This record gives sequence, structure tokens and C-alpha cells, in this order.
Amino acid sequence: METCSTDRQDKENRLWVKRLDDEDVAFLKRFLLVSGSLKDLAKAYEVSYPTVRLRLDRLIQKVEIGDELNARDAGPFERSVRYLLAEGIIDSSIFKALIEAHQCELNQTHSSQNQ
Repeated sequence: METCSTDRQDKENRLWVKRLDDEDVAFLKRFLLVSGSLKDLAKAYEVSYPTVRLRLDRLIQKVEIGDELNARDAGPFERSVRYLLAEGIIDSSIFKALIEAHQCELNQTHSSQNQ
């Protein structure tokens, strides 16, 4: 019985990696290959240090969001919208509006099913 629990925990611990897109994985690989030096990573990508720092911060945010959503067992819509926010594709006001609209829709669907 303990083995099943351990296997499930191992899968959950690796789930964050599966959520990364190819670009994120490539960035992470380069980051590791330069031993975590953002200065060397900026040279490799031929961009400024602040650009690399922003990219790393967004990647960190995506991993943190994944862990948080896993713990809360969030649905695919919320997960997708949170990743869009982490990527900077949408801003926080759009994020809030989308989540509120989705929650309202879920509440309406739930109410109509109970009648």
C-alpha cells in the first residue's frame, strides 16, 4: 500500500515538468548547462541580463502556480488562465475578469443542475 502512495507522490512531484512547454524546457536546460549563471545565459541568448531574469522569474512563477494548483486540484480552465498570467500574455485585470466570469458560469450551471 505504501508503494502506491509513493508512486503517486513521485508522479505529482514530476508533474510540474510536464506542464512546461518546449521553450521552457530549452531555457531550463541552457540554465543548467551554464551552472545557473544568468550572465552566461544572457550571453548565450544574446539578450540583456534583465531579459533573462524576467524569463527566469516567469518560469519560476509557472512552477509555483503548478504546485499551488495541484494542491488545490484546480480545473483546466483556471490552470490555463494562470499560466497565461505567468507568461505575461494577459494582465492581472483580465485574469481576474476571466476567473470571475468562469466562476459565475460554474455557479449558474451548478444551480440549474440542482433544480
